[in-house]
Amino acid sequence: MDSKDEKELIAFYNVENLFCPDIPRVHKLDPTASGLQNWDERKYRNKLSKIAQVFQLISESENSLPMLIGISEVQGKKPLEELVKLDPFNSSYGIVHYESMDERGVDVALLYDKSKIEIISSEPISYLFAVENKKSQYYDTTRDVLFCKVKYLQVIMNIFVLHLPSKREKDINKPKREYILKDLNEKISKLISGTQEAVIICGDFNENPDEEMIKNFIYDRNFNKILVNPSAELFQNEKFSTFHYKNGLLFDQMILSDDFFNSNYPLLFKDAKVFNHDKLSNWGNKFVGRPFRTFAGSRYLGGYSDHFPVLTVLGKNQ
Repeated sequence: MDSKDEKELIAFYNVENLFCPDIPRVHKLDPTASGLQNWDERKYRNKLSKIAQVFQLISESENSLPMLIGISEVQGKKPLEELVKLDPFNSSYGIVHYESMDERGVDVALLYDKSKIEIISSEPISYLFAVENKKSQYYDTTRDVLFCKVKYLQVIMNIFVLHLPSKREKDINKPKREYILKDLNEKISKLISGTQEAVIICGDFNENPDEEMIKNFIYDRNFNKILVNPSAELFQNEKFSTFHYKNGLLFDQMILSDDFFNSNYPLLFKDAKVFNHDKLSNWGNKFVGRPFRTFAGSRYLGGYSDHFPVLTVLGKNQ
């Protein structure tokens, strides 16, 4: 039997500013919709081609394309519509996307193989945070969490795609990440206890697997372990998806319910990977082995992303 018939892949990829090209500015200092410098049609097309190439490399390396792909740092649905027309997707993938209230218009999304996955329902989960020292009508917004209920092989899976608020300005956003994770933990606890349906949470958590709020996330309020985070072992083995100065980070993670470790379930966990293919990496300089990114600050490099994709490999329980 061909190996592609024995397994399924799930991927998450922070694609670093997948934005539509900006309209030409009237004045040099006018702000742009993307917030990027000289983000034109040529750079946009190169970006789309690069992201499509990533999944071609995954297909060649794993002998399979992911049936589910969580995406973050995309601005609007149009770039995704153009992406899935390209090889290796060839219009065989559907898109679940909602416009968020994020200040930069940056969203998360889910791509899915239409021949394998049926979308039963989907919705964005939005979070508003009151701004301190300002009147009550002022709120800070962040990226939505995308929630999808899908069917595969007659089983229901609940998928959460997230991109939690970033670590910046001495980690001013840490309370927001903590609040969102606690809220999601309650939602997931109810799903697991009330429906017996499987759960997958994938995204850029802006936290490493060994940090306290991620370790707490896998337990319910009664301290029962309800989730498994295979990324913890990856991080221990110094497998990193992104970097900050000298530090390797594994902010990109996929957390699973116990179902995928139950011998009676149609899909069983086999492996977790950081897809750090050589072609996606820098080489020949001090940043060797790190992601070949699109931008370094405001300087355009023309690479893929400042993150590597992460993969979960599931074996078919036949």
